[in-house]
Amino acid sequence: MAKTPYKVPFNRSCIIGSELEYIESAIQRNHLSGDGYFTRKCEDFFQKEFEAEKVLLTTSCTDALEMTSLLLDIKPGDEVIVPSFTFVSTVNAYVLRGARAVFVDIDPETLCMNIEQVKKKITKRTRVIVPVHYAGNYTDMAELLSVAKENNIKVVEDNAHGIFAEYRGRKLGTFGSMSTLSFHETKNISCGEGGALVVNDPVYAERAEIIREKGTNRKKFFRGEIRKYEWVDLGSSFLPSELCAAYLWGQLENKDLIQKKRKSIWNRYYRELAGWCESYNVQRPLEVLDDFTPSWHMFYLIFPDRERLVGFKRHMEDHGIQVATHYEPLHSSPYAGQSVDIDNSSLPVTERVSQTLVRMPFYYNISEEEQRFVIETTKKYTKKSLS
Repeated sequence: MAKTPYKVPFNRSCIIGSELEYIESAIQRNHLSGDGYFTRKCEDFFQKEFEAEKVLLTTSCTDALEMTSLLLDIKPGDEVIVPSFTFVSTVNAYVLRGARAVFVDIDPETLCMNIEQVKKKITKRTRVIVPVHYAGNYTDMAELLSVAKENNIKVVEDNAHGIFAEYRGRKLGTFGSMSTLSFHETKNISCGEGGALVVNDPVYAERAEIIREKGTNRKKFFRGEIRKYEWVDLGSSFLPSELCAAYLWGQLENKDLIQKKRKSIWNRYYRELAGWCESYNVQRPLEVLDDFTPSWHMFYLIFPDRERLVGFKRHMEDHGIQVATHYEPLHSSPYAGQSVDIDNSSLPVTERVSQTLVRMPFYYNISEEEQRFVIETTKKYTKKSLS
């Protein structure tokens, strides 16, 4: 017997503006491969938004991260410091080039990398530090950049969750030499699958174009700067099609509307679950501070222990609500256990949070009635279960 569909899914894609119209326009323009009209519009938007040296659309955030590894000339024996509480792409990008992954724990409040641990893990072989702005929370980039500069280490921000978030007057993704974005279907701004490389340091701008064009200087050829293009460097096919870019542009046009709605959803969860969370020792995300505006990417709850999280997840699913846990610790993964190039020492906060965090339904077109149902059902999971 087929499983009954969820009354409220964890995520639901939607058309917000002119996405379909722009896809049709891309077809009519007779340019479906990448780097056309809509690709340029999206890249120009982000270049202005981030005041970046260059922004290049990619087929995924994973590809953007792999481009940073190529741009930094990561080689066997190099070390990369990353939080264990992240998606595997964050570290795969560098391990694929032969680097050794050095994992650090997360801060229990922000769920972003513990900078004190970063300081202890730096060696002469450390080439790059990759902070992950989990859930759009902030990493203290001023302190991290100071540590990196002192040790001549590059910083690449994995900003898959943090689009448009601001910390101390600057957008996340503008601090490191480079940063990466995700437009996966679960993200604030989506085209199903997609990403972008944000280049802040001009030294990487020209080579980033070459790497994205399979290692050729094809972009220069199309701009009329050279008579023919040639293979001049390493690279791969990281360029998304115009169909993806057209859909993405339809979303970007409505960026303010999307962010306003997501802020409203986040604030309602935060406000209406405050008393319940306090009563049962359930941790909510960081409150919004004067110097920090989150991305409104997700709303999570952290339970006192695994047993109560499992019970909550079962309770919600029994009522037709899909909630989702998140990352399994990378440092204790099967691959880490069999690889000599992975630092798999114990990271207690990561291990606890991975076993006790759950994400609530969160998407642009969740109705007020649906969210009310989620909140009321959450509150029914009470003392009998949590105490």
